[in-house]
Amino acid sequence: MDSYRLASNSTGIYAGNIFRRPHLDLRVLEVFLAVGVFVLFHQLRPRNRRGLASWPLLGPLFSNLNCVITSDPRNIEHILKTKFVTFPKGEYFRKNLSDLLGSGIFNSDDDVWQRQRKVASIEFHSTRFRQLMHDSLERLVHERLLPVLELYGERISGIDLQDVLLRLTFDNVCMIAFGVDPGCLSHRLPEIPFANAFEKATEASVMRFLMPTSLWKIMRFFNLGSEKELREALVRVDEFAGGVIRERKRELLSDFGKKSDLLTVFMRMRDEEGRAFSEEFLRDICINFILAGRDTSSVALAWFFWLVGQNPGVEEKILEEMRGILGHRVVEGPPKWRPEEVKKMEYLQAALSEALRLYPSVPVDHKEVREDDVLPDGTELKKGTKVIYAIYSMGRMESIWGEDCLKFKPQRWLRDGKFTSESAYKFTAFNGGPRLCLGKDFAYYQMKYVASSILYEYHVRVLEGHQVEPKLALTMYMKHGLRVTLQRRKNPGRPIQIKENVAPP
Repeated sequence: MDSYRLASNSTGIYAGNIFRRPHLDLRVLEVFLAVGVFVLFHQLRPRNRRGLASWPLLGPLFSNLNCVITSDPRNIEHILKTKFVTFPKGEYFRKNLSDLLGSGIFNSDDDVWQRQRKVASIEFHSTRFRQLMHDSLERLVHERLLPVLELYGERISGIDLQDVLLRLTFDNVCMIAFGVDPGCLSHRLPEIPFANAFEKATEASVMRFLMPTSLWKIMRFFNLGSEKELREALVRVDEFAGGVIRERKRELLSDFGKKSDLLTVFMRMRDEEGRAFSEEFLRDICINFILAGRDTSSVALAWFFWLVGQNPGVEEKILEEMRGILGHRVVEGPPKWRPEEVKKMEYLQAALSEALRLYPSVPVDHKEVREDDVLPDGTELKKGTKVIYAIYSMGRMESIWGEDCLKFKPQRWLRDGKFTSESAYKFTAFNGGPRLCLGKDFAYYQMKYVASSILYEYHVRVLEGHQVEPKLALTMYMKHGLRVTLQRRKNPGRPIQIKENVAPP
C-alpha cells in the first residue's frame, strides 16, 4: 500500500499532558511540533517503499486529523482529477486558514471557488494581461532589480537575494493584479510593514495544522503564542489590502478609473442578487493573489540560484543558451528579453523545473474526503478523512524519478533539446486537474526573465558559511534568506557593442 495512515485515539492523553503543565512555554511546544512535521516530510524513506516512512511517535501530533498521507502519482491523479468533486479543500483546511485567506480562491470550494477561477482565468489568458505582465516585469528588472544588485551585490557582506526577489515579485503582482505600485524594491530597500506582517501571518497560520484544533482555539481566545502573533500581523495585512481597495474605488468613481486589472474586474462584478462584492471578499481576493504571485516564484528562484551555485556546469549551459538566443542581437548593457526569446529558453526552464522538483514552493497540499472512497492503491477512505499529498517527498523518490532522484539534473526535462513537462500528478508543484495553477505560464515567464537577466550579468556566489535550510510556512522560504555576493561577468558574450533595437550592419 502506497499511502500512510495517521490515526490515533491518544488526542485526549496528549492534550491532557499539556494542560497538566500550565507553565509549559507555548513557543517550545510550537518548535517541537514544527520539527516533528518537518522530519515527517523529509525524505528519510526505505529504499523499497513508495510511500512515506512510518514515524509512530508523530501519530499523536496528527491524531485530531484522521489523516492519510500519499505520494503515489496514481492516487494524486485520482484525487486531483478523476474524483475531483470528492476531494475538496474541506472545512478543516478552510477554518485553519480562514483568518488569513478568508474565502479567497486558495481557501474555497464549489461555487465560491468556481466564480473566482472563471474570472481569473479569463483575465490571465487575455492578450492585454500578457502584455502588461511583460511590460511591468521588464520595467522592474531594468529600473529596480539590476540597479539594486549593482549597488549591493559586490559588497563583502553581500545581499539577501531571497529578500530582493520577494520585493520584486510583490511589486510585480501588485502592479498587474491590483494596478498599484508599492515600491517595495528600490535602492534603499525600505522596510515594508505589510511584507513582514504577511510572512508572520503565514507562519502563525501553519502552526494551526501542527496542534489539536481545540488547542489553537484556546490560544486564540486567550491571545497567546502564535495566535497572538497572527492577530497582530493581520492588522497590518488588512490595512494594506483595505488601502488598495479604497484607492481603487476612488479611481473607479473618477475620470481616471479606466484600469482593467484583476481587482477592478472583481469590483465591477455583481453577485446573483445584483449586489457588489463586499470589501471583505475583495480583501480575500487581494491576499490570495499576493500569496500566489509573491511567494511562490520568489522562493523557487532562491532555491534555483542556490542549486545553480553548486552546479557550475548547469550555469555554463544556461549562459550558452542565452548567447545562442541573442545571436547577433547584441545589446549595450543587460538585454531586454523579448517574449519570443524568453520562450526559447528551454534549458533554463528545465533547470527551474528541476529546482521546483527538489524544493517545491508549496511542500504539501491538503484535501478532505466528501464521501467514502477507495484510492487506486487500495487505501479505503471514509468521509471526513484528511488526505495530504507530500509534494516535497514525491520529488525525492526513486520510485518516481529514478536512482538519481536526489541529483540536480535539468537534462531529465529535455527531449531532443526541448523542454518536456512531466505529468501534473508526478510533478505536482503547480497542482493538477481543475485546480491546475492558473499562473503557471506567468510564473515560468517571470522566473525565466529574472533568472536570465541576473545570470547574464553576474555570477552568483552564496556567502561562505551562510546556512541554508527551509522555514516552516505555507511556502518553503529559506529560513535565513539567501545571502550572496555577485561577481560581474567580464564578457557576457557580446562581440559587438550596439544599442538596443538597432539592427546589425
